[in-house]
Amino acid sequence: MACGSDCRPTGSGRASVPFAAQTPGGRSPGGIPMTRRLLALVALIAWLTGAPTVAAAADYHHIHLIATSAAEAKEWYMTHMGCTDYGRHNACAAGDTLIIFFEREPTGPSVGSGVDHIGFSFSDLAAKMDSFEAAGIRILEPMREIDGLFKLAFIEDPWGTKIEVVEDTEWLGFHHLHLRSADPAAALDWYEHIFAGERDSLKGRIAGLRYGTVWLLISQHDGELAPTEGRAFDHLGWQFPDLRSAAEEIKGKGVDFTMEPRPFTNPLGEDMLISFVVGPDGVRIEIVQPRV
Repeated sequence: MACGSDCRPTGSGRASVPFAAQTPGGRSPGGIPMTRRLLALVALIAWLTGAPTVAAAADYHHIHLIATSAAEAKEWYMTHMGCTDYGRHNACAAGDTLIIFFEREPTGPSVGSGVDHIGFSFSDLAAKMDSFEAAGIRILEPMREIDGLFKLAFIEDPWGTKIEVVEDTEWLGFHHLHLRSADPAAALDWYEHIFAGERDSLKGRIAGLRYGTVWLLISQHDGELAPTEGRAFDHLGWQFPDLRSAAEEIKGKGVDFTMEPRPFTNPLGEDMLISFVVGPDGVRIEIVQPRV
């Protein structure tokens, strides 16, 4: 049930500061978003004390999808998304990000949950769209160009994960994770203070967090969102070099673990630690230590 990996080295993101995690959108009696008030307070404390945090050592690690056949899903992503094999029957690599597959029937598509879609960037999107059409891939929205942004289109994999395909020559390959939230600003704050990352703006237009070459973007959603667990996109995945220390810090920020850190041996025979939490809007998150 865990990621396992041919794992990449841990990178560093923008330093984070501890805060008491609040439900995104939670408000104080005065009507000011509680999360924002706490973030401002702890940012000041951290700046004054220079306190380092474990969160700064976080790096993005994997996505875990659900498909009725892991072997077929692996082949599909290698053929159509440019992913590469790294020796596991149920996974492939998209650059430094691992794509791993649970083999079962998904309970629903990615759309309608807290993770709406994932994104891949290609140097010639028009040619890629031709190949998608020739392969009979379901096209949700045809290619169009957004001024000041890039060409984009939407497709869906055979198991229900929505994929945005773009032509962003600055960031080729696995491009982004696009989440939905009732309060995108508070949700983005939550991810930054748990998993750090670098605050950035995609093409100067879309606020997000960047983990190396992978963007985390969050858009507004009005209405109920289903938990991701069991759906076509089951969970996100981050890594820390010292999971037990990271877990203590994360708990100190008010986040409960649905699975405490525990040993796991992945299909490559690598010993690691795995754990799970649930983030804003019902997004399931695996947190791992790739090597023990």
